[in-house]
Amino acid sequence: MPPPQEMPYITRRRALLRGTYLLSLAGFISLAACGKKKLRVQRVPAGAVVLALGDSLTQGVGAWPAESFPSLLAQATGWNVVNAGVSGDTSAQALARLPALLAEHHPSFVIVSIGGNDFLRRNSAQETQRHIEAIIRACLDAGAQVLLVAVPAVTLLATAGLLSDHAMYATIARTQEVPLLEGAWADVLADESLRSDQVHANAQGYAVFDQKLQARLRELGFWS
Repeated sequence: MPPPQEMPYITRRRALLRGTYLLSLAGFISLAACGKKKLRVQRVPAGAVVLALGDSLTQGVGAWPAESFPSLLAQATGWNVVNAGVSGDTSAQALARLPALLAEHHPSFVIVSIGGNDFLRRNSAQETQRHIEAIIRACLDAGAQVLLVAVPAVTLLATAGLLSDHAMYATIARTQEVPLLEGAWADVLADESLRSDQVHANAQGYAVFDQKLQARLRELGFWS
């Protein structure tokens, strides 16, 4: 049998470069996987106190109180859902009344849906983000789990019914390491048949939002 021939220089170099590339790619994928933290979620049992903190969309303006999403959520889950939505509230106002709500109700889970009035009043996006982050930290410090709900941005496209979440919510959820419900309010408020006016849902709209919320809660493991 003739001796094996030595691999030509160019072929050896290509093989070396390919091997280096594959090792680098594997390392990058490994680092990316390590950097993507899995959120710690505990199931919220029936009877638990859940705080729904927000503005008029949480309060249920445009429908009867029993048709608000906190009421619908309580009926479906068996949770004791406290509707802490106040019409007209900004993120600063919600933050200001939060300590009293936490002290009174001691919730194990808080649903935070706030920011729409900040956008309508053209408040600073940076200030709004800081307020929402402070709300989340206060809830976590009180021992409650948190779900952040994204709210549509006010843009020129919004006047044409083309709504999308404000980008800050994805940033907040990532930096504060809390789960996010995306697109739910945007989908509801973009559909004229689901609105009572330009900025509020009707009973059907709140029901649609609640279904999206329930699906996300199941997906995350808060409820089964």
